[in-house]
Amino acid sequence: MQSIEIKAPLTLTTERLRLRQFTEADLPDYAKMLADDEVMRYMANGQGYDLDAAWKSLALMLGHWRLRGYGLWALEEIESGRLLGRAGLYYPQGWPGMEIGWLLRRASWGQGYAYEAAQAIREVAYSHVGASSLVSLIHPMNARSRRVAEKLGGKACKKLEIQQKQVLLYSIPRS
Repeated sequence: MQSIEIKAPLTLTTERLRLRQFTEADLPDYAKMLADDEVMRYMANGQGYDLDAAWKSLALMLGHWRLRGYGLWALEEIESGRLLGRAGLYYPQGWPGMEIGWLLRRASWGQGYAYEAAQAIREVAYSHVGASSLVSLIHPMNARSRRVAEKLGGKACKKLEIQQKQVLLYSIPRS
């Protein structure tokens, strides 16, 4: 079996967050987040996931790390140890570029966690992973995510259809 080169640190730490690898023990909290229709409003088919779909999502994230050497981290609040969501780098086959993305449970919205994580992830993408550019694919109606991308200095460059959904492609510059 060919070993993959891990390009990104397996754990990152910011002022309030620990970005770490997901484990199967995260499934109950992760599934609860993905079951929330409002959290998933602009993702996939716009509806919450059942437990089976959440497990497949978790497996997909871990597989991405295995194939690419980087991926999405679990966002854990340092103070409480609580799982707040996910954030990281995503670049599956056929994607328009290396994407920086985030998804948080509803109780964690509006507290700056997505931006805090995205800043650290952007630095890793350019310094460790070797990204030449980053994008963020955001549903046009997702004002919260659009604000995070814009706070990162991102500019909406064009509209695309990805997996039967219209999205705005944001170009995310180096810090």
